[in-house]
Amino acid sequence: MKTKRSLFAAIAACFMVLSPPAAAERLSVAAASDLRYALDDIVALYRETHPGPIPTVIYGSSGKMTTQIIHGAPYDLFFSADIAFPQRLQAAGLAATEPAVYAIGRIVIWSNTLDASELRLPDLATDPRVRRVAIAQPAHAPYGRRAREALQATGVWDAVQPRLVFGENIAHAAQMVESGAANVGIIALSLARFPGLADHPFHLIDDDLHQPLTQGYVITERGRDNEAAWSLVRFMETDAVHRTMERYGFVIPR
Repeated sequence: MKTKRSLFAAIAACFMVLSPPAAAERLSVAAASDLRYALDDIVALYRETHPGPIPTVIYGSSGKMTTQIIHGAPYDLFFSADIAFPQRLQAAGLAATEPAVYAIGRIVIWSNTLDASELRLPDLATDPRVRRVAIAQPAHAPYGRRAREALQATGVWDAVQPRLVFGENIAHAAQMVESGAANVGIIALSLARFPGLADHPFHLIDDDLHQPLTQGYVITERGRDNEAAWSLVRFMETDAVHRTMERYGFVIPR
């Protein structure tokens, strides 16, 4: 993939010229909420073999984090649930690297009170047991947009709308189902695979019903001279990271 080759060519050049990080160097990472569990595991693996700055990861909706970076939020590295947001930063001159794809996400129907493996999208409009359906806010969350697209493609968006409740991001949507604010959610497969949530079955939504959740990342302009940011980017391409991502249901482009 062209963007990936360009990114890692830049990494090789950077490691030739950067001096070792200062003791006070920090690594601040903005990450989409679908990565909450997978990236926590990845950071733990990274720390086992990479002494130095401990990555501080803040999770949220990709759209809101993009706006924050545009307005000066001090993030060195940005993992988005939609590569369009890193591309927006690049167009604004706020990315030190070309956007690179790191995974493809999937969406599922999930519930902790109903057998979601038996539910299909039309059931969200007709099943009397389904009182509230949680999705991420489509205005700024890629997983919310893909949920809306799938409901529209199935022809039930208008019928489901009265039952919808919106999370600020996809992790918040999952929390709404866990707490009882909704009894069904359309959430990220990566969250449904987390051990606590994986106790309950889910239905994997056909990815032909929505645009791909092509997830991408960039080192921001602020992180250009932060060696720890480049180090974590290089680590993301290791087999150990790919196995972790696949365990949470992400598809790794080959």
